[in-house]
Amino acid sequence: MTFTGSELQRGTLTMILAGGQGERLYPLTKERTKPSVPFGGKYRIIDFALSNCLNSGLRKIYILTQYKSDSLNVHLYEAWNIFNPDLGEFIYSVPPQHKINTNWYQGTADAIYQNLNLVGSGSSNKWVLMLSGDHIYKMDYLKMLQYHVKKDADLTIASIYIPVSLASRFGVIGIDQNYKVTSFIEKPDEPAEAPDKPGFSFVNMGIYIFNAVVLKDVLQNTERENIPNKDFGKDIIPYMLKQGYNVQAYRFEDENKKIEPYWMDIGTIDSYYAASMDLIQPSPEFNLYDQHWPIRTRQWQFPPAKTLSHEGERVGRAFNSLITDGTIISGGLVERSIIGPNVRVNSYSYITDSIVFNNCNIGRHSKIRRAIIDKNVVVPEGTEIGFDPEEDKKRFTVSETGIVVIPKAYKFK
Repeated sequence: MTFTGSELQRGTLTMILAGGQGERLYPLTKERTKPSVPFGGKYRIIDFALSNCLNSGLRKIYILTQYKSDSLNVHLYEAWNIFNPDLGEFIYSVPPQHKINTNWYQGTADAIYQNLNLVGSGSSNKWVLMLSGDHIYKMDYLKMLQYHVKKDADLTIASIYIPVSLASRFGVIGIDQNYKVTSFIEKPDEPAEAPDKPGFSFVNMGIYIFNAVVLKDVLQNTERENIPNKDFGKDIIPYMLKQGYNVQAYRFEDENKKIEPYWMDIGTIDSYYAASMDLIQPSPEFNLYDQHWPIRTRQWQFPPAKTLSHEGERVGRAFNSLITDGTIISGGLVERSIIGPNVRVNSYSYITDSIVFNNCNIGRHSKIRRAIIDKNVVVPEGTEIGFDPEEDKKRFTVSETGIVVIPKAYKFK
């Protein structure tokens, strides 16, 4: 059976898993879930998956939340309240509700199982697209849907080649010459090389398309038979392969228009910092300025960014940086940094190789290097951050590579 693009779009339900604690991103996740961590000055991490949905024409979205979801819920309401229920469009945040049992979500598959009622009977939702809310990439999900239908698959897994040295963090996929999945091992100690690309493994991106009827049958059958079914990678995919389901791998096509596909799982402070700093490069791996694939977020009603110079050395300057609306650089110097909305950089201050979130005030004569400063922080006059590692470790979180992280609303003594 063939389907038009609009039939595929109307028949697809999207479920985004956004409940992760993000412990390795602490203290950025001290008061927020990982998908709501700011990224790129004005965005939140979840904006990238949601923008992919919008650009792919998918407008029926459930977001499954769990830990510290207040910030995420506010952002969804303020930035993404654009769907029209009269047209069958929606975006809803769904917390754990103990509908089936009294447990929190025990894993990716368990989160879906506890909300199977949202999938419906299968008459209106023929396919279920499952995404993670904490990855940075550009992808046209409609292409993957078309591939899924063409292959008559029960499950299609989006996949990407990554170096073998990094593959032990992911589910490694074995395929035949037609990309049918023949094996799946979750986080193996010794990942296998892909036969067509030496030095690389073919791994699971955590993006799935299920036939809705198959998804319900598999989750209900494993529950009834008391077969482990908490996680897709550990439990469900191996079960489906064993039972003979048609599981296909879809090779990731990057809408970022780069030779090497870009997909970033921001799991640590160092990976977050590296991905952020890439944005300010002359030719970044991830292009925010692509008018053909816009990234949506909340547009704050702030005035344009502004630089102010005064007499003598009080020259407001910013070089090789992203400066967001509402920010005033008044006699300070900003280099190779990302400055969020409504930040004040005062005279004689110096910020380099750093990320400053919303509503911060950088006092006069302050020096900040290789730091991430969370929202609502007032840095006192003359403060130095990132120049004395031992002193920084006494007060702040310092990553393995020396990135200093100042938590939200931190009060300097």
